[in-house]
Amino acid sequence: MPLRSLLAAALLALPLAAVAETPNIAPGLWEFTNTTSVTGEVPIPDQTDTHQECIAQGDLTDSDFQFLEVEEGCELVEHNVSADGIDYRMVCRADEGEAHIDGRMDFLGERVEGNVNVTVQSSMGEMQMNTVVEGERLGDC
Repeated sequence: MPLRSLLAAALLALPLAAVAETPNIAPGLWEFTNTTSVTGEVPIPDQTDTHQECIAQGDLTDSDFQFLEVEEGCELVEHNVSADGIDYRMVCRADEGEAHIDGRMDFLGERVEGNVNVTVQSSMGEMQMNTVVEGERLGDC
C-alpha cells in the first residue's frame, strides 16, 4: 500500500466504534467537516473535507452502528465508548510504513467535535497529521 493509501486509510478511519450505549446524538441530517493539517518533511497543504449523512434513531440504537468503516490494513487497538463520546487508538499498516492514530470525539446532542492525531512512519520520514472534526445536525432527513 503506497503512502497516499496509508494516509487515506488513516483519515477514513475517523471516528468509529460499535456503540455500546445510545450516543448523545440527535437523529437527523448531519454535516461533518474534517480539517487536516500535516507537518513533516514533505509539504502537504491543509485539507478540508465536508460530507452530509442521515443518522436515523435506529442507527443510534444498533450495536453495529459505526460512523465510518475501518479500512483494510487498519486495526482498532483500543476504544472506550460512552453516550458522551469515544476515545480510540488504531494502527494502519502498509508496505510503505504504518500510521498510529489517537482519536477523541465528543457527542453533544446536536453537535459533535473531536480531534484525531496521526503519526505516520514511512520511508519518506515521519509525518504528524492533526484532524479537527466538527459535526452539526442540520435538520430532519
